[in-house]
Amino acid sequence: MVLFVSYRRPPAMRILFVEDDPMNRRVVNDMLDVAGATMTGAESAEIGLALIEENDFNIILLDLRMPGMDGLTALKHIRGRKDAKADLPVIVITADTAIDLRERCLAAGADEVLFKPVAMDSLFDAIGRMLAKGAGDGMIG
Repeated sequence: MVLFVSYRRPPAMRILFVEDDPMNRRVVNDMLDVAGATMTGAESAEIGLALIEENDFNIILLDLRMPGMDGLTALKHIRGRKDAKADLPVIVITADTAIDLRERCLAAGADEVLFKPVAMDSLFDAIGRMLAKGAGDGMIG
């Protein structure tokens, strides 16, 4: 007896990267492209919050230092939502090296904190941890 099994490729992971520097967005987009993920870039926290409202993402990558609203304020807006998007995994990516920064980010609701320049393996490891953590949580997507 011959058994036919149909394999469907899972939908691409959708990642939002809120980062004001276009070169940083480009570098991370190239990294994520290798993994088959789809990245949407936002050049400000305000635009990022609007994109979260209008779209479904699996993970948010968030810079801290941006003109206008900073990343920690944006993170508080995300965690303050009254829907399932409040629980989206957020990975902070920053060049800030303040001693207590990691603790402040985690206290504000970040799931992970990575420091620039971000290596591809560090980014993929962090995303993998977020996916493993959210596997049973019904991640948005």
